[in-house]
Amino acid sequence: MKTLLLALLLLAGRADTLNVMFWNLENFFDYRNDSTSVSDADFSPRGSRHWTKKRFYAKCNAVAKGILWASAREGAVPDVIGLAEIENAFVLRRLIQATVLRKLDYKIVHFDSPDRRGIDVALLYRGLKPLESHPAHLFNADSTIMATRDILISTFTTQQGDTVAFLVNHHPSKFGGATASEARRNIAVERLRQLADSLQTLGIENIIAMGDFNDTPGNPVYHVVEPTLWNKAEQFHKKGRGTIKFNGKWELIDMFFVSEPIKNAEMEILDIPFLQTQDKASTGTKPLRTYSGPRYLGGVSDHCPIWLQLIR
Repeated sequence: MKTLLLALLLLAGRADTLNVMFWNLENFFDYRNDSTSVSDADFSPRGSRHWTKKRFYAKCNAVAKGILWASAREGAVPDVIGLAEIENAFVLRRLIQATVLRKLDYKIVHFDSPDRRGIDVALLYRGLKPLESHPAHLFNADSTIMATRDILISTFTTQQGDTVAFLVNHHPSKFGGATASEARRNIAVERLRQLADSLQTLGIENIIAMGDFNDTPGNPVYHVVEPTLWNKAEQFHKKGRGTIKFNGKWELIDMFFVSEPIKNAEMEILDIPFLQTQDKASTGTKPLRTYSGPRYLGGVSDHCPIWLQLIR
């Protein structure tokens, strides 16, 4: 009840700010086996993960609680939430309708992608006027559609009359080896630059790209997006901060990129205390996952969420 009351008190927020959150929710499948995807079969009551209705709603509530914790920490409810590794619209509807988030009146932007695992990116928003949304495919060298997540593009008008475009990304992973998969990620970065340039050509100057880029700011490929977009994560990378822990070391693969007019936006990495666990293989803590292999842990994700505040 206290958490819900806090959310209601934060509803108004500051009229001169725009708050954006991104979170990779790691295999956020529903509990129904209703597709031909191997991952969907695994994440079902009779599948290898024994993903039950009870466990599904426990994750929905934990995600909602994490969003409200972030709201309290940042002093405002996020106006926009970018999400990755979402199975379908059912998951999103349950998240915003069957948890305390139902009081916040979020709306959904989601499109099915050609990803082999059946996971998509999505966007939640509140208090903004939607203008247009569509997915943008990634293409292989032979012009065929890449079997991965699309880049989601959504444009809105703010209460102050500004137009803002959001691009939600989940770039190809390093599965199969970082070198072998590098070309696919390079294509995704090039595609992001093309989309941002197109938005600017249309007269949209305020652009925020967010997502899980499956690589760190240290990769020089990200200079391709400059000067159209600027990486807000570089400062954290230089300090050894990260959003995911791999072999005992933090890596920063969840990032915000912003266009020149909003270059002063402030980014934060959110270490949600009740969604962290002791790292027994190293020092400190790490994000509490829903599963470790087949073993159910009851957490949310191996990623920390990130936050961006734009003061207008």
